[in-house]
Amino acid sequence: MPVALIPGHASLLLVADHAARAVPPGLDLGVDAHVLDTHVAVDLGVAELTAALAVVLDAPAILGVVSRLVVDLNRPPEAAIPVESDGIAIPGNRIDAAARAARLAEWHAPYHGAIEAHLDARPPRLIVSVHSFTPALSSRAEPRPWPVGILYNEDDRAARIALPLLRAAGLNAGDNQPYSGRDLNYTMDRHAEARGLPYLGIEVRQDQLGDAAGVARWAAILEPVIRACA
Repeated sequence: MPVALIPGHASLLLVADHAARAVPPGLDLGVDAHVLDTHVAVDLGVAELTAALAVVLDAPAILGVVSRLVVDLNRPPEAAIPVESDGIAIPGNRIDAAARAARLAEWHAPYHGAIEAHLDARPPRLIVSVHSFTPALSSRAEPRPWPVGILYNEDDRAARIALPLLRAAGLNAGDNQPYSGRDLNYTMDRHAEARGLPYLGIEVRQDQLGDAAGVARWAAILEPVIRACA
């Protein structure tokens, strides 16, 4: 199945594009196995955090179940199959147009179709996009000091509620950091901005989610922020 679904009753929808490191059987990306345990393959901690938030919020969630190295679900189709990520070449993604179309049809289209179907049936008060980011990129020297960032493009309604709340809790919250939602926001642009639905794009630094205690801490931090935005 190209998506994982968590049921819930709240008028929210949690979305996790990069929640899995899985590579389909028989697909050789041409990368070392350890790469699949790093940030280039998966948003570390996001599957666990999204599941925890779904429980405390009683919220439905849609999670991607394939590595972003196979298909990046937070990119438009024409840019969704990377041949390089943070300095790591992915030779198995140098494929012809027919193979690209088949891979997108198997993973990208059903994932976004599932989100569209949910929004058609149950338009929520708020969509919450959950991601994590590495403390530093291998290909760039500067560290990322923010434990959490809030990303947005044109619609900053939820961001303008969440940022002061996170800062009041003593957190160095990034405002469109460590990168801008105006550049990397495909899923929310397609499903939230295009429909006029408010959304909250959350990025937690991966070293904050390295164990169950960290996940529980961030679920507790984010629950009241999400409720306030909704």
